[in-house]
Amino acid sequence: MKQERKGRTLTSKWIKTKALLKNKEMRNYIPETRLYSRSSLRTMIRKHNMVYVKPINGTAGNGVIQASKMANRRFSGYRYQLGTMKRVFRSFDEFYTSMNRNKLKRPYLVQQGIRLLTFNGLRFDVRVMVQRTAKLDWRTTGYVGRVSHPKKIVTNYHSQGKPLPLEQLLDPYLKGKQKHRYLAQLQRLGVRIAKQLQRTYPNFREIGVDIALDSNLHPWVLEVNTAPDVHIFNAIRDKRMFRTVLRYSKANGRYKKVKG
Repeated sequence: MKQERKGRTLTSKWIKTKALLKNKEMRNYIPETRLYSRSSLRTMIRKHNMVYVKPINGTAGNGVIQASKMANRRFSGYRYQLGTMKRVFRSFDEFYTSMNRNKLKRPYLVQQGIRLLTFNGLRFDVRVMVQRTAKLDWRTTGYVGRVSHPKKIVTNYHSQGKPLPLEQLLDPYLKGKQKHRYLAQLQRLGVRIAKQLQRTYPNFREIGVDIALDSNLHPWVLEVNTAPDVHIFNAIRDKRMFRTVLRYSKANGRYKKVKG
């Protein structure tokens, strides 16, 4: 942990979550998160009905599981999805045993599930890029929507998620000045998150904040990546945001060999 604190990257989702939760106002944006165990999984599913089970250390959505409780007239039980694999069980014990068998052999978290907004029937979330300037101030330099693959639960670019302009994805929900104000709110949230992490880990130069938007358009911070890939912004037709993000990354000592 001391080594991570001195560096510019931090892989543990648990440590980053705890750092954000030190700020009382920030807690309104953090889904309930617990260390994974049989009891915590059972408690969280009972409380939230749907949860995400994530490796504490992991990238690109690898090993992420969506788990939920099912209850209707025809069937009562539990289900989970890992990648494109889906499993359904009548008992919690069978459900838990199967999940343990198929998840990665490493520590996990259980996180409150947020039901994402959709665009053309596909779920999407948001990546907000926040970087330090030459004066060491924090600035939101980019934001992009990530649309999930039809058969997958994660939106990550490397898991066949599709980047699209966030303005386009928000069109069914917000118009004109409302949309402009909302985008400004997300940009400010990104900077607040960066400043809060900086209190404990002062050496970060840039972060990528993954944000879920619920049906009320409330933003939920799913994860903070301290070594974010800038190239998701290059997948958008308008390259202005990508050029800005890449310029700051180069100034912060990353992607020195990339031509922007």
